[in-house]
Amino acid sequence: MEVELVGLLRAAWIAGTLPILIASLPCSSLTWFHGALLGFAKRGKIMQSSSKKFTVPQKFFSHFYVVAVAWTTLLLVTTWMYAYKMAPVVTKPFHYSTITSHLTGGSHIFSWHKTYSSSMKYRYDIWQSVFLLLLMELQVLRRFYETIYVSSYSPSARMHIFGYLTGLFFYTAAPLSLCCNCVLEVYKFSLNGVAQFIVEGKNYMSDIEFDWWEFVIPLLKLSWNQWIGTALFLWGWIHQLRCHAILGSLREDTEQTDDYVIPHGDWFEMVSSAHYLAEIVVYAGVVVASGGADLTIWLLFGFVVANLVFAAAETHRWYHRTFDKYPRKRFAIIPFVY
Repeated sequence: MEVELVGLLRAAWIAGTLPILIASLPCSSLTWFHGALLGFAKRGKIMQSSSKKFTVPQKFFSHFYVVAVAWTTLLLVTTWMYAYKMAPVVTKPFHYSTITSHLTGGSHIFSWHKTYSSSMKYRYDIWQSVFLLLLMELQVLRRFYETIYVSSYSPSARMHIFGYLTGLFFYTAAPLSLCCNCVLEVYKFSLNGVAQFIVEGKNYMSDIEFDWWEFVIPLLKLSWNQWIGTALFLWGWIHQLRCHAILGSLREDTEQTDDYVIPHGDWFEMVSSAHYLAEIVVYAGVVVASGGADLTIWLLFGFVVANLVFAAAETHRWYHRTFDKYPRKRFAIIPFVY
């Protein structure tokens, strides 16, 4: 089942990325395909306000982050609890009583009591998943806050229903991809905990003991790539916060909600879609923090890059068509490259 889930996620990321890569090829025979895909991806200023067929208001962006926060928080809490109970980072040898209990069948693999039977690599992988989900939680919480208090969408701004569904898919599949190698064990563990609670009630809860320090200390014992990845993640995270604040400030004049102006400041001085560039940096940090050995996370990153570069290219063209004095030195999304 676990292999099937991983394979399904990988197939989904490939299926989402390939059409974008094909549409981006400089081939005249693919112009129709590029136009069709662009029609699905258009939103906001690059979509004609009169085009309302198969569209939803762009302010529905907030739906993505409601789903993302709820789903990522659920995965984080259950995975963290599973890591604490089933994959403790310890250096002491197994106790004789623990070994005897396992040999005689007295300890259930999904019980709330700690087990020391898992390999150190397996424990490390579980805690790494917790770490990655923490980064994802930080990202989606900030984006949820921004959609409510920072972003200001034009009343006429629309997005294609296909883009809306793609966003819902992304924020469901992305957190899952960060813990897909253990999510089935986490699911079984959580079901067992719920079942025990139903049977034992308050007595079950009173038997649960927490060592709060052991909730945190394993995260501090991860390898150097986690901290380099976190630094890269925070670099992009902070710049995306600044870029979204700049975009939000462009609509402070409520009397001109349908007017667009050229953004300035921060990474917008280098590229037209600075907030997209920052998001690429954010997910690059996640890849580095993962150790770079998980193909599923690489495919997730590939989808993010392909999707944002494709959207940024059209945004860049729109700016040049709309503003005669648009800064010519700006690139679309990658400084000095594209």
